[in-house]
Amino acid sequence: MKTITLIRHAKSSWNNPINDFNRPIIEEGIQKTIKVATETKSLFNDKSLIWVSSAERTKQTAKLFLSIWDENSEMQIQFKDDLYTFDLNQFEKIVKSCPNVYKNLILFGHNSAITDFVNKFGDIFIDNVPTSGYVSINFEGDDWNKISKGKTDKIIFPRDI
Repeated sequence: MKTITLIRHAKSSWNNPINDFNRPIIEEGIQKTIKVATETKSLFNDKSLIWVSSAERTKQTAKLFLSIWDENSEMQIQFKDDLYTFDLNQFEKIVKSCPNVYKNLILFGHNSAITDFVNKFGDIFIDNVPTSGYVSINFEGDDWNKISKGKTDKIIFPRDI
């Protein structure tokens, strides 16, 4: 069995005169991320591979989650430039490239790719995965490249806490 956990970056501001890739998260995003990370701490698996978009807001979000989940863990964290995507096809290709030695993949990324992936591969329709939103999906089989429709396991959004 394979499990993917998808986390959308925290709320960021469009008011800064910097490019999208470098936008930082804002205080509201920090507070919501702390709530979701605290709520999901017991679900965290320290044997997971963690992939994080190289965009500033996703790196900040991942660091917040990890500081609450297990700050001393020696997890396999990788920042990936190609996760700075909003496209489902690109996102799916990245997920399916996960080495099969990992049963659990935690991925910090962007919408609309996350919502589109959740709706294509999960069994519960979600209109929009909000910022700091957490969704996990379980898949039968042991090959990331062959994942198909899975079972949505957990949905945790800031508004529900």
